[in-house]
Amino acid sequence: MPDGLRTIRVLTHDEALMASARCAAEAHEGWNVVQVETQQELAENPPIEGDLLLIDAWSRGENVYEFCRRLTGRTRCQTFVVVEHFNELAAPIARFCGATGVLCRPITRSDLTNVLSQRVKPPAPLPAERRGSGEGPSEMPESLLRDIQTGQQDQSLVKALIDPATGLFNYAFLNYKLDEEFKRASRFDHPLACVMLGIEGQAEDDVLRELAGIFLTSSRDTDILGRFDESSFLFLLPDTGPDGAAIMAHRVADQVAERGLKDLVGDALEISVGISHYPNPDLERREDLYGTARDAFFKARDEGGGVVIAT
Repeated sequence: MPDGLRTIRVLTHDEALMASARCAAEAHEGWNVVQVETQQELAENPPIEGDLLLIDAWSRGENVYEFCRRLTGRTRCQTFVVVEHFNELAAPIARFCGATGVLCRPITRSDLTNVLSQRVKPPAPLPAERRGSGEGPSEMPESLLRDIQTGQQDQSLVKALIDPATGLFNYAFLNYKLDEEFKRASRFDHPLACVMLGIEGQAEDDVLRELAGIFLTSSRDTDILGRFDESSFLFLLPDTGPDGAAIMAHRVADQVAERGLKDLVGDALEISVGISHYPNPDLERREDLYGTARDAFFKARDEGGGVVIAT
């Protein structure tokens, strides 16, 4: 390979994407395009400073944005996530996770020219507690979300993750965290409780906000609290067994009763809670963890409210 030749590494299994990258690079002398097929291969042989890294959003392995976070500060090169044209939220999420930005597929000569003409300082490593080390759990801690709400980052990311009525996480982020937390618990054999809590009927937005406040004061900073649908919520409690989850659920129910919260028709809010937990020999997938909590929730609701722990 001649001196001074730099490399565009493309993490993908999509030959069409590779073809567009090679075609776009033909207009740029001194650049070589190399396909990387696995995240492990890239992690073991990261690009050097001055190279360019393109990561297909549909690449196989761990979540691509989490993978970007794990690479941040190690690749020392510009990193772009390759996404579909209609994905308007990809750019702020990619930057949030340490990437330089995004490119749309297929890769065009003009887009590549714009990228190669940039002189962006490689990102510094994220603090150890804010990215996966490769030796421990990898997660997006909620403290990062609090940081960007008061910083200068793109607020569309916050809007994409938060339920506007309650300020809790929304369904899309809950689904992501359910997968992430279950993988972490199963890999490191840590306890994990899944709590599904629902109310009978509907409630005004101010009641929902007060209810969300009760959830927050009854939980820890490490707990993931979200709104599942119009009248139910889903909580993921890392390093918590069924007894600890039940204590939290009873605390919530007691505070709801003490404050006299009402539904739309003026009746007292009736709380039903279902709890599942890991490790459990009957839970092999994240769907099992959620499904068991849901079944326990239905049982609690059918019994007139209260807390049911799945065995």
